Amino acid sequence: MPGNLFARSVHDLSAAAWFGGSLMGAVGLNGATAEAKDPAERTRLASLGWKKWTPVQTAACTAHLASLLPILWENKGRYATQDGVMRWTWIKFGVTVAGAGVTLYSGMLGKKVDELSHQGSEGATEPAPTASPELKQAQNQLRQLQWAIPVLAGTVVILGAKHGEMQRPKNVTQGLLKK
Repeated sequence: MPGNLFARSVHDLSAAAWFGGSLMGAVGLNGATAEAKDPAERTRLASLGWKKWTPVQTAACTAHLASLLPILWENKGRYATQDGVMRWTWIKFGVTVAGAGVTLYSGMLGKKVDELSHQGSEGATEPAPTASPELKQAQNQLRQLQWAIPVLAGTVVILGAKHGEMQRPKNVTQGLLKK
């Protein structure tokens, strides 16, 4: 494949999988499991679904980060010469690291919810009034993080588009003249 087509494709597809999977999980999986008749099944089923998704999401995050290396190498000259490229690269890197951290922490909370699933709940991220303080805290945090992850992953996708726009000949010329 010419240039960085493979690395850029992996980079974009892995970010899309991270975004789409996390959004589907929050809306589809967590929403559907809240409809289970047995309160103990709600968190158990959500946990099972997230466990099945975790290897795919881990692979997507890993592939996203790994594919960055050839992209950075191919564009190393632009960082020094084109105005804004280095700044936007650091912004995207920061958002990616924050998103990966939130995703990892969410997985740790999910494991805790899974361990306490026998207590039952109103939904995957909605504790029952009788839930232990530990389960309530984990579910309340997950309720926030289930939306933070697709926001951060979506921002990574948008920043990837920003980088793509910066490579248009007109924008490269303007960036070189500005610097």
